Amino acid sequence: MVSMSCRVMPMNASTVRPQFRRWASRCGAAALVLSLLGATMDRASAEDSAPADAPTTRFDGVWQTTLSCPNSHGALGYSFRFPSIVKAGVLHGEKGNRGEPGWLQVDGSISADGKATLYVDGLVGAADFAVGRRPAGTGYGYHIAAAFTVAEGEGHRTEGRECSVVWKRQQ
Repeated sequence: MVSMSCRVMPMNASTVRPQFRRWASRCGAAALVLSLLGATMDRASAEDSAPADAPTTRFDGVWQTTLSCPNSHGALGYSFRFPSIVKAGVLHGEKGNRGEPGWLQVDGSISADGKATLYVDGLVGAADFAVGRRPAGTGYGYHIAAAFTVAEGEGHRTEGRECSVVWKRQQ
């Protein structure tokens, strides 16, 4: 028979055996709680030590996206609201119909620490809203630097016209 003192017993899949049950009944609830807490801390520690660029699922889900650009250099301001989906840490949002004026998409990866560099690709919807009055259907693109928590995100355009983006995770 294996002798077990009342010390904190490491918890993992191999320790859930009959001798664990005997140990838990002899050592009491406090030791059991400490063992479970240790297992939780080990798991959290392993997640925290993952590289920042490792794929993550903590941001996965549907996000309400609001992209806003104020009046700038003679162009009128605008604000769009559309859904974005994050799967395995990769964000994709799309507004409108691909290939038609006013369409845009936002794509990129969110790292485990919540930082993201995203790219917006789109087609001008109306000349009055485009810097330089570019005609409807003209292509454009720019980068967004963003930061996410598990509930929300914020970002801003890094070149050209000033724009901001806000994400709210949907339940």
